Amino acid sequence: MSIYALKPRFQSMLRPLVRGLHGTGVTANQVTLAACTISVALGLWLFFAAPPRAAFALIPLWMFLRMAFNAIDGMLAREHGQQSRLGAFLNELTDVLSDAALYLPFALVAPFSPFWIGTVIVLAGLGEFAGALGPTVGASRRYDGPLGKSDRAFVFGALGLYVALGGPLPPWSAWLMPLLALLAGWTVVNRIRRALAEAGD
Repeated sequence: MSIYALKPRFQSMLRPLVRGLHGTGVTANQVTLAACTISVALGLWLFFAAPPRAAFALIPLWMFLRMAFNAIDGMLAREHGQQSRLGAFLNELTDVLSDAALYLPFALVAPFSPFWIGTVIVLAGLGEFAGALGPTVGASRRYDGPLGKSDRAFVFGALGLYVALGGPLPPWSAWLMPLLALLAGWTVVNRIRRALAEAGD
């Protein structure tokens, strides 16, 4: 089970906005690139500028808005005839880049280890690539959990809010990133296994 299962209801809420954006000439690729630009800028700013911890509140706020951006670009593409080969590449690659940038600032938060933050980033990217490779073996694009994109957004958004509120992370939370790495690795395996099962292998 994944938070991704809630996506249809979220899309229904956004559909009037999508129609309005389409009417003004906004394209799916523009929305995709805008979401990536904001994500990378926010993540790099938090990492290199080392602002007050309260600035981490921007992460859960942007995680929610980014989910809306991601839903909007998909709906513009599918429902308004804007699907393209370029859009397919942008959709997958910008998501991986955005996630990496948004997770990066947590390497500065004790007691998290930069090594484990990096491991989560790598495995999260592999999970998205494993899902995207489904069609190459005759399966669908796989979104299996337990730690898909929406689930990771929830976890890191909650962590960002906790850090912003000034709460000290207990020593045991050092194990959180290894746990997320384990779940991200499990997600890679699940997506490969279920894609092969779907394809009849």
